[in-house]
Amino acid sequence: MQTQSTAAVVTIDDNQKKRVALASAVGTSVEWYDYHVYSIASALVIGKLFFPEISPLAGTMAAFATFAIGFIARPLGGILAGHLGDRIGRKKVMVITLTLMGAATMLIGLLPTYEQIGIAAPLLLVVLRLLQGLSAGGEWGSAALMAVEHAPEGQRGRFGNYVQLGTPAGMFLANIVILGATFMLADDQFQAWGWRIPFLLSAVMVVVGFVIRAKVDESPVFQTLQQNSTLEKVPFAELLRRHKGRLVLAVLSFIGNNAVGYIFLAFMTAYGTTALGLARNTMLNVMLAGCVTWFASMIYFARLSDRIGRHKVYFLGYGVLAVWAIPFFALFNTANVGLILLAVVVLTFGLAATYGPQAALFAELFPDRVRASGVSLAYAVGACLGGGFSPLIATALFGATGTVYAVSAFMIAFSVISFISIAALRKIPNSFATRTV
Repeated sequence: MQTQSTAAVVTIDDNQKKRVALASAVGTSVEWYDYHVYSIASALVIGKLFFPEISPLAGTMAAFATFAIGFIARPLGGILAGHLGDRIGRKKVMVITLTLMGAATMLIGLLPTYEQIGIAAPLLLVVLRLLQGLSAGGEWGSAALMAVEHAPEGQRGRFGNYVQLGTPAGMFLANIVILGATFMLADDQFQAWGWRIPFLLSAVMVVVGFVIRAKVDESPVFQTLQQNSTLEKVPFAELLRRHKGRLVLAVLSFIGNNAVGYIFLAFMTAYGTTALGLARNTMLNVMLAGCVTWFASMIYFARLSDRIGRHKVYFLGYGVLAVWAIPFFALFNTANVGLILLAVVVLTFGLAATYGPQAALFAELFPDRVRASGVSLAYAVGACLGGGFSPLIATALFGATGTVYAVSAFMIAFSVISFISIAALRKIPNSFATRTV
């Protein structure tokens, strides 16, 4: 089995490393701002505006179903972007996916509602969600490799984490914008047109991300593959032929983080406002606090993984997610804001430990000639299986059982699966055979 990596001979100066780190962080923040705006809107307004003729619970489930549809497209996006990343370069793919995500998000903001055009409204919404999913499925892999493949030996966790920070940063921005809109506008104004503002602002953010990403150099690993004429002709086929085992384990190692993460990102807002009767702004503020602790603790856990190893950090993280699943809802159900904040903060520690080192973990699993394909597909499929349906499943479990602790059982099960997968990944050698300088 091929495990060695082509020796990189491209020199990277310190300024270029900083530019790559900035491009990875800013560009991914823009991507995930776009994605999380929809996840928040699906909990607050999408059901009412695009599925008004069904019950509130069914409307929420329908909105989460359109949320899930975006994840269904992600594996295809991962395959396409991974192939292109291994064939034409990581940088070009980053620019393409950023543009696609921005266009789809802005068009959602311009989309007429069910009241205006009838059944065409949810159908067009589905199409735009599929485009978002394609972009998200391809974005992460190339951005992650740009960061990790520019990193010096012993700092891949730190550099790869710049990409990971885009998730809480993008979510923080999404929450700030939506919170600002709900604060400045009356409820009927927000329902009528104010919800569109966060989607339309994506255009400005995409331009900023595009300018920053256009100024960075291509990954030194890819440049070396080009110079040596060792690019894989059909990287996806080679990945499945030689590295199926590590691909499956990578997918399973990620589903726990995604299952729990999207319960936090999407389900909790709907649950807090509908089942517990908490104010919408209260829930948005709680989510903001969670973004801050998630962001800060990811920096710590990513750097810790450079010192003690990726697997130990993951064991700690999945242990926290499994153990905390029941206390999390017990505190949440008190409807006491202080206790809800405690519940969220501890949960974000577990999410940070299983997400901060991920770019480095995945990049180190796959040989350089199929690395973009392996990383992109593992991330996209893991996100689809773990996160795409978790808000929908959580809503269905709560509706069927009448207890939110059924959702706790779901969180525990997926965390245990990922814990076991991380244990199996310890046997796979690091694919980076030489240091990139």
